[in-house]
Amino acid sequence: MVKTKLKFAGLSDMGRVRKNNEDAWHADPDRGIYLVVDGIGGHAAGEKAAEIAVERVKARLERQTGTTEQRIREAIAVANNEILRAALGNPDWEGMACVLTLAVLENGSAVIGHVGDSRLYQIRGGKIRKITHDHSPVGEREDARELTEAEAMKHPRRNEVYRDVGSEEHAPDDPDFIEIQRIDFDPESALVLCSDGLSDQVASDRIREIVERHAGAPDAAARELVDAANHAGGKDNVTVLVVEGEAFTAPAVEEPKRRGGWLVPALVAFALGLFAVAYTTWVKTQQKPPVQARVPTTFTVGPNFLPNIGAALAQAQTRDKIYVQPGEYVENITLKPEVAILATAPREAILRGTVTGDHVEGARLSGFVIHADGPAAIVLTDSSVEIDDSDISGAEVGIAIRGSGKSVVKANSIHDCAVAGVLLSGSATPWLAHNIFAHNKKSGLVATEGARPALSGNLFDHNKLELPPEMDQKAIREHNYFMPPLAPSGGKK
Repeated sequence: MVKTKLKFAGLSDMGRVRKNNEDAWHADPDRGIYLVVDGIGGHAAGEKAAEIAVERVKARLERQTGTTEQRIREAIAVANNEILRAALGNPDWEGMACVLTLAVLENGSAVIGHVGDSRLYQIRGGKIRKITHDHSPVGEREDARELTEAEAMKHPRRNEVYRDVGSEEHAPDDPDFIEIQRIDFDPESALVLCSDGLSDQVASDRIREIVERHAGAPDAAARELVDAANHAGGKDNVTVLVVEGEAFTAPAVEEPKRRGGWLVPALVAFALGLFAVAYTTWVKTQQKPPVQARVPTTFTVGPNFLPNIGAALAQAQTRDKIYVQPGEYVENITLKPEVAILATAPREAILRGTVTGDHVEGARLSGFVIHADGPAAIVLTDSSVEIDDSDISGAEVGIAIRGSGKSVVKANSIHDCAVAGVLLSGSATPWLAHNIFAHNKKSGLVATEGARPALSGNLFDHNKLELPPEMDQKAIREHNYFMPPLAPSGGKK
């Protein structure tokens, strides 16, 4: 493919809420380079991070030595370390960073480098596909289809990321840093690179419709995409870069089927239908009546429904779901096997009480603010339960997991507990992923008596870990995040 035949357009807008624009973009069609950057840090810091990223990425990619993948890795790593160096040298820029998505087009393919929650979509043949993965707790759940796109767009933790460019030093080949992909890019397709100011406000099908309707005029597509984001609220800076293949067009409208020649097929279909009905009736007369399986029930807790969660649990059976509307619920609840308790609006249902589970399998608690006094907010004993997307605080321990079991604790904020965020004891092997441990007085996580947690993508904000010395501390450092960036104590090096 000849790169100069591509059509492209980019546009960045401050939005309707922000007072400055921390986004940036860069396009070099002769070299096939397209880049979108979203700065983090507020005030001038985010803008500075984005500026440094564009400069350093541009400079390295223009020096065409090594493979494209190597060049992209080196470009992003150089930008990362320069942003960190600049922040350390200027107190006004402390904590600045950015996220970015980059595509280099060559020989009918696109090589993509990506860190964070900006995005790259591919549009072809009336379909849109999200190529990049969001490096965020909510984005990961959306990619895993645990959340719909609409649910993820409205989620209160949508803006949190667990990878960025600039917050800590990196080498080009560091694991869990730069996402690299190579995809086909044929003349009939288009790429959309954007900051989350677009993807948090405009659904992907709407993005596809706008780009296809303006096929051949990417500048009009970029303008309408920005306008759509602002019309939806404009809560963030919005930046979009549309790149069209030379043969990209809107999908053809399917021709209506021609009339005539229908009689014989219709008669054949009618005869086959009569035979099918007769055969089915005969089969039913030969069989015993099937046993009717129980249909799971849903319960709703809130105004004009059940008065509290306990009332719903008293009726709930295996595979039932309890939906809890926004409000404050002062009660202690006991989990039941394979019963899910779900807040209808994440973090808007407040539970003031203790949650317990004893020898419970398959239960789930999701989307709550849980504030409790006393020894622990959540106590799980010999249980395998999922606790996710909740805000837990106030007790001596946020979550106490005792005995055996393989519970899942993910995408929670566990903070301001008097002793520890999570306390593990016994032979439990829970999976803790993408949680935030912050300002718990003594430790974020304590594992004793043989407990062996699996840890991935957690952020420990001024919280230490107390883990058995035989656990692999190097792997823990590589797969989790620490502020300040200090290694956890003890264990294997």
